[in-house]
Amino acid sequence: MTITEKLLARAAGRDAVKPGEFVSCKLDLVLANDITAPIAIDEFRNMGADGVFDPKKVALVCDHSTPNRNIEAATQTKKVREFAREMGIPNYWEADQGGIEHIILPDKGLVIPGDVVIGADSHTCTYGALGAFSTGVGSTDAAAGMALGECWFRVPETIEVIYSGELQPWVCGKDLILKLIGEIGVAGARYRALEFKGAVIENLGMAGRFTICNMAIEAGAKNGVVAPDATTLQWVEGRSEREPVVFGSDDDASYFRTVEIDCNVLEPQVAFPHLPENTKGISEVGDVPIDQVVIGACTNGRLEDLREAAKVLEDRHVADGIRCIVIPGSQEIHLQATREGLVEKFLQAGCLVSTPTCGPCLGMHMGVLAEGERAIATTNRNFVGRMGHPKSEVYLASPAVAAASAVAGKIAGPADV
Repeated sequence: MTITEKLLARAAGRDAVKPGEFVSCKLDLVLANDITAPIAIDEFRNMGADGVFDPKKVALVCDHSTPNRNIEAATQTKKVREFAREMGIPNYWEADQGGIEHIILPDKGLVIPGDVVIGADSHTCTYGALGAFSTGVGSTDAAAGMALGECWFRVPETIEVIYSGELQPWVCGKDLILKLIGEIGVAGARYRALEFKGAVIENLGMAGRFTICNMAIEAGAKNGVVAPDATTLQWVEGRSEREPVVFGSDDDASYFRTVEIDCNVLEPQVAFPHLPENTKGISEVGDVPIDQVVIGACTNGRLEDLREAAKVLEDRHVADGIRCIVIPGSQEIHLQATREGLVEKFLQAGCLVSTPTCGPCLGMHMGVLAEGERAIATTNRNFVGRMGHPKSEVYLASPAVAAASAVAGKIAGPADV
């Protein structure tokens, strides 16, 4: 079996499963946020549930519109906060010691290798970087998961993605996943598992692995996954009292397809509007002026991402007329970035540094675009109207490319500045 099949088999209490089978799995964690949890709470009530299956296995993170951007957002957050208190759910965060859900849940040890996780947010697939099965669901499925501690799945076929060679300067996890999506398209892995492997993945840190798995959904995948190794186990050590369960694919596992990407010739990538599959190498971009830069989000808001951006921005300044917004992924990351002097470098370069929030990624707040404006961002989606006005444009790139673009006033790579 593949690692995905093994994860689902264990959670279903079976020795084996195969693609196409329907299984009911025990859940290790159910997640919802300030946009999706209020709907899930209503459905939870409607089904007559009077308590969650395990308060410690439910996480509610208010991150999309917090700090609350308006009365409606405040009302949504209040509803989630009160539900968490009523149900005795300890894993509730908003603006205080929280952050962006897909960053803080692994950091706080709520997801470890071997887990099966559902979340009422499509980027729940991020946790596959730890060797877990994690996927996004609708609010109704999240409500049922909170009540029952189970969810049904159709076992997906697996696409094997092999990254060979060595990473070139300024190429990172974001470029690896953008290149893949450019190769197979936004529907290229629809309801299939993406299993990332190869020499480059083996040498990649956890931040890069989280980024890659975060955007598996942008290829239509059910989940993305990296088999746990020494890097994974060292990262999770001390974060949880639970013991990791490590799976890897068998040598004779059956794959739906194999995609190979040679990283010896891979340059930084940029996804053009209005789909993540519209990728070009930085040398092919041409002259694309911008109005705004966003560095952060659940895709690239980790400390390692901020370090890369600061490396480019140090002793340089954001171009006139450009708004460069930096959003640390959590309060802890913000604090550490301050201790390391990264925040000072951002401010000296003319950036705006925000509290942790999803904010501009989905056009909520902290950087909404007006008609005709153009942004380059380290976020994960560039659909029509994603960051604001339907006639605005969003380009996707790595922290290094985003930072270089802020300096250049147009889309540019670090080597250009």
